[in-house]
Amino acid sequence: MKDLTQKIINGDISALSKAITLIESSLVKEKNEAQKIITKCLKKSNKSIKIGITGIPGVGKSTFIDKFGTELIKKGKKVAVLAIDPTSSISKGSILGDKTRMSMLAAENNAFIRPSPNSETLGGVTRKTRENIILCEAAGFDVILIETVGVGQSETTVNTLVDFFLLLMLAGAGDELQGIKRGIMEIADSLVITKADGDNIKNAKKAAAEYKRALHLFPLMENGWIPQVRTCSALENKGITQILEIINQFNSQMLSNKWKKK
Repeated sequence: MKDLTQKIINGDISALSKAITLIESSLVKEKNEAQKIITKCLKKSNKSIKIGITGIPGVGKSTFIDKFGTELIKKGKKVAVLAIDPTSSISKGSILGDKTRMSMLAAENNAFIRPSPNSETLGGVTRKTRENIILCEAAGFDVILIETVGVGQSETTVNTLVDFFLLLMLAGAGDELQGIKRGIMEIADSLVITKADGDNIKNAKKAAAEYKRALHLFPLMENGWIPQVRTCSALENKGITQILEIINQFNSQMLSNKWKKK
């Protein structure tokens, strides 16, 4: 266990994967071992930027993260992705296919992608997501992306785990303002209309304008931040850099108003 902890702190990806497997285990012995690792890693965890990414199924979360994470690495960041997959209530299994949908990011040396089953936990994350974040921080990752299940309005638990909450939306999927309802929109730090390419550009711009108007009806955020609305195309790699700029602006504002500690 001591060797495993030290390997994690040294940035060993295999050790990190093994420790997360221990954390997610239902065996008492492995749970106890995992708890000891977490306790030691807490002392070494750094101040990462944690970004929650959610949206309805089909919005393109994995494709977006593939381009977004790759852009972060180009800027010298080490990026960990904790991707949460839904667990079948019938077979109790999960596909865990996010890594195959993030082929560019998976090929990067400074990236770590870990799919995990949500085990029917509500809120879009797993019971062990917080612990997994601690391990990733101890391993030296300075940006941690949490891709949630994509369950809609109830998916608000992730907001308590992250610094910045990004809500991905689709244009032309029916009544935009009912696509994901008020509860989750109120806590989003930024709304991004995805797949703004080809014939869908006009619809994406229209949807963005509608969401901007809708956000004005919500109460102001306690931290003083005004949620930003943007469009992007992961397919054409458009709008990704602008989203990074929004997150940097948010981080700077939270530090300057002392909402976030250095």
